[in-house]
Amino acid sequence: MPAITQSKNLGDLLKYEAPNLYSREAVTVASGQNLQLGTVLGMKTADGKLYALAPAATDGTETAVGVLATDTDATLIDRDDAIVIARHAIVARGALIWPAGITAPQKAAVEAQLIALGILVRDAA
Repeated sequence: MPAITQSKNLGDLLKYEAPNLYSREAVTVASGQNLQLGTVLGMKTADGKLYALAPAATDGTETAVGVLATDTDATLIDRDDAIVIARHAIVARGALIWPAGITAPQKAAVEAQLIALGILVRDAA
């Protein structure tokens, strides 16, 4: 019998959020990306759009601004209907999607940036 796999959903990622959707923000994800729920995001200073975190960059995308709360396919065009967890929330560490090759010190620095936004990262919540 074939195995059935289920993709992550918001309940896997978001363990607590403030009432009245205070923790969420509608954002624009830049074109050329197909991002999954849980992707840690940075904002490019030049255009104000969100991109997958790039720890080695120097264009603003090296600093975490939130965690993507929706699968977002922006392969062909900018998507302005994405939702990000931007503040006052608890997210599950195991549901976060990190860039390939991120080091442990870089990951710790990004988690500190998320904490500064009020987004706590927990192993279990």
